[in-house]
Amino acid sequence: MAPRPKAFKIRSLRGPQKYGVAGRSLQELLRKGGKLLQLSFPACRLCLYEDGTELTEGYFHSIPDNTDLILLAPGETWQGFVSDIDHFLNTFYTQKDDIVEAAQKLLSDEQAPKRQKLLVDLIQNLRENILAESREEDRKWFEGIESRFKNKSSYMRYSCESRIRSYMKEVNSYTSTVHPAAQAEYKRITDFMLDKLKSVKYNGCYFDRREEEAVRLCTTEGWFSCQGPFDRDYCLCKHSINPYSNRESRILFSTWNLDHIIEKKRTIVPTLAEGVKEQDGREVAWEYFYQLLFTLENLKLVHIACHKKTSHNLTCDKTKIYRKRKHMRKVSK
Repeated sequence: MAPRPKAFKIRSLRGPQKYGVAGRSLQELLRKGGKLLQLSFPACRLCLYEDGTELTEGYFHSIPDNTDLILLAPGETWQGFVSDIDHFLNTFYTQKDDIVEAAQKLLSDEQAPKRQKLLVDLIQNLRENILAESREEDRKWFEGIESRFKNKSSYMRYSCESRIRSYMKEVNSYTSTVHPAAQAEYKRITDFMLDKLKSVKYNGCYFDRREEEAVRLCTTEGWFSCQGPFDRDYCLCKHSINPYSNRESRILFSTWNLDHIIEKKRTIVPTLAEGVKEQDGREVAWEYFYQLLFTLENLKLVHIACHKKTSHNLTCDKTKIYRKRKHMRKVSK
């Protein structure tokens, strides 16, 4: 059965006019968009209007309908909101080159992420209902969401909880592969983890903009920044998104990943199972594995383009698998 067509809003650098185009694949979208905008199809590229991320066939299927795209001819580039500023100055300011260069410099030093947030906040706040929180204030944002969710933050919290719950389910489902003699102990440890998760409400605070700064991953307005791939300390593309701003961004945010630096399936869970099997009277330090599986000690929020699906080749710390034995001091007679 052929996939249903996906609809997008496409424009070019030649003007602000947007056109609705539907396609079942990236190639079909490129062909139709190129014909509509009179651009050469074979050499054209489609990018997200928001941040300039280039579409691949796989990424095409994960982004929501009605996403704004920009069709680029050979030699053309688009950097999202920075390019918006560039085109604005090109129209209204004759010395635009110097100012664009200065703006790009501001976005390339160590303070770039904070400055980028300010620029994006400025542009977005002019056209989005970002600060609205309740269903009554922004009904369009809640389209497709169950009526039990009365405000944006509660839904975003639920979204995060759902991700963490899915990790717990994966840990539990591994029980059947554990050595039969160790399954009961493995189950006991996973029960400890589940109780801990319930006590902290599955760390839903990570996506809740009402939470304290120390525990959330976003600004008070709801802006999230990509933390870069597992092997880097930052995002080279400066990806950012505000799922609180509009329905489209909310849906698009679901393609962002909470990526395990030390891999969950390949490394953490198998190491936990092996540790239980080989404990030989020792006590497994389940809190260490809990931190790796469910907390920001080992989780990074990443844009889909920064989510590397290759093997991370990282291992658990062998010195932390078991609790350290308490040494008994001899009492002199």
